[in-house]
Order: sequence, then structure tokens, then C-alpha cells
Amino acid sequence: MKKVSSFIILILLILVGLSIYIYKSKSKLSTVDEDSRNFSFKDTAAITRIFMADKEGNKSTIERTKKGWVVNGKYECRSDAILNILEVIKLVEVKMSVPKEGRENVIKYMSSNAIKVEIYCSEKKVRQYYVGHETYDSEASYMLLCDPESGENYKDPYACFIAGFNGYLQPRFVTKENEWRDRLVINYTPPQLKQIKVQHFDQGVDPSFVIDLLSANQFKLKKLNGQDLNFDEGKLRQYLIYFQNLSYEVLITGKNKKLQDSLNNVKPFCVISLSTTNFNTAEYKFYRKKFLGDINPEHGITYNFDPDRLYMSFNNDKDWALIQYFVFGKLMLSSTYFTPAVSVKK
Repeated sequence: MKKVSSFIILILLILVGLSIYIYKSKSKLSTVDEDSRNFSFKDTAAITRIFMADKEGNKSTIERTKKGWVVNGKYECRSDAILNILEVIKLVEVKMSVPKEGRENVIKYMSSNAIKVEIYCSEKKVRQYYVGHETYDSEASYMLLCDPESGENYKDPYACFIAGFNGYLQPRFVTKENEWRDRLVINYTPPQLKQIKVQHFDQGVDPSFVIDLLSANQFKLKKLNGQDLNFDEGKLRQYLIYFQNLSYEVLITGKNKKLQDSLNNVKPFCVISLSTTNFNTAEYKFYRKKFLGDINPEHGITYNFDPDRLYMSFNNDKDWALIQYFVFGKLMLSSTYFTPAVSVKK
């Protein structure tokens, strides 16, 4: 009887041990599965650095500084691009698992086109994952999470999305430096300016002029040769305000070397030089853009040059951009614009 009792106790102990082992194994698998799905990082205010790299060799590191977000230690970042990427980091979630039969193909395709992303808080890496191509319905992107400490990939990719957003996520992770750059190119308030020089090169009567800002309420308008010109103070004050918040449409630096070389061999039709009170000078050169459209169907006008867009070089001719006349045309006024109105005697 004693032997039977001991045997039963032994069997019970084995069953209890086996149950504990199975429970712990399932718990461990459950934890690994949960970790492999934990893409989001809620505390975006604590993020100090984000690194992104694609398979073509493009790399961007955006860092939070006292001046704002900066890409590769060079340029201030576009605020809209920052908001877009932080939104993904905070709100991304798993939409569905990848079926076993499609897992191999997804991973294979991701290996050739996915973007590597590393997210840091101070020097601690808090997330690392790969953002791949879009799903068949273009409403999610395939993503594969990594263990941020070991750098090892989890085995399963997932289709990830942002609830309420229709579209895939990969375009928000920008790897090209120039695409992060803030498009703001001219932004001066009158107290920052010391002199404005506007030179026109394609008009018969010389409309060029110089504005000297002697103080907050004292200005001088003159020709390039120094001859003083009379001016309407209200118009001049309004003109000074035009130099705020001007952005280019598309940066073409490095994208079309042939176009840049051809523009370099052409004289600009207008050059604007700005001297600031802290002894810096910035020069902006403007070039016509050939009109590639048809005769204007409304007015029957044939244009030699694009009536809506033109090119500009800046940053000591290191950068080139496509801009709009609607934005920059108000800077290219003639000196006659400032001429005081002639009072009519009644």
C-alpha cells in the first residue's frame, strides 16, 4: 500500500512539474510574440535621435537640438516631415500577421527594399525595425522588429498601419538628406536687414535699386550708382515685409546636374542681395524657366518662358531650387514701384 501511495505521489509530482514547464514555455512564447509586435514608442517627446538607411546607400540621422530637428548635423528639418514620422512612431500598430505561406516572400522582398530605422532616447536605443513595402491594398506596410539590445531580428514580419489613416507608412521614413531640408529659404524681418540690392538685367530702362535701412524708421532708396530716389514710405515698408517666410517648391540640387550646368552658363535676369545687421550677406539669383506647354487656351498667348515658375540659386550657388512667381515675384519690383503718387489739385 505504501508503494502504491509513493508511486501516485511521484506521478502527481511529475504531472505538476510538466504543467509548470508547459506553462512557462507558453508564457515565454507569448512574451516573445508580444515583443515581436511592439513597434510603437509612445513617449515621442523623449526621442533625441532617429537613424534611417535604405538599400541604395542613402542615410539620414535626424537629431533634436535647441534650434529644432536637424538632419545629418547640417540643415533644419521640415516640420511637416518631423510630425509625420513621429506620428508613425507613436501610433503604429499591427494590422495583421503575415500568413505562413507568404512569410518567406515578404522577408525576401524586404531584404532588398526595406528601410532600417533606429530610435534613440539620449544614447539608449529604444526601437529598431525595418519598414518594408506596402500590402496589396496599399493601406499598410510590412515591418519587422528587432531586439534593440542584441540587434537580432524577430522571425515574423507584420502588416502595420495607423488606425484611421489610409495609406502605407514607408514614405514617412525619409532617407535622402535633401528631402528632410526645411523649404524656407528667405525669412528676414526689417530689423535684421541693413541693405537690400535688387539688380535687373533684362529690362531696357534700368529698374535696379538699393534700399538702405538706416534705422527702424529711416530708409533711403537709391539707384545702383548712388543717386537718391524719392519714394512712398508706405510702399517701401510694405516691400520690406515681403522678405518673410518665403519657401522654394522643389530643391533640385544634385538631382539634375545637366540643368544646373546649363543654368550656370546663363546670366540671371535678376539678382537680389541681402546684407544683415550682423554683417552677413546672402545672394539669390533668378533664372527663367523655358515654357514647355501649349498656347494658353484661354488667352491664345504663346509663352517663351514659364509664367508660373522659375529657378533660383542660393547658398553661394551651392543650391538650386524650382520656385513660384506667386511667392517670389513680389521681390523683383522695379524702382518705379516706390515712386510717390502725384497729388492732383482740385
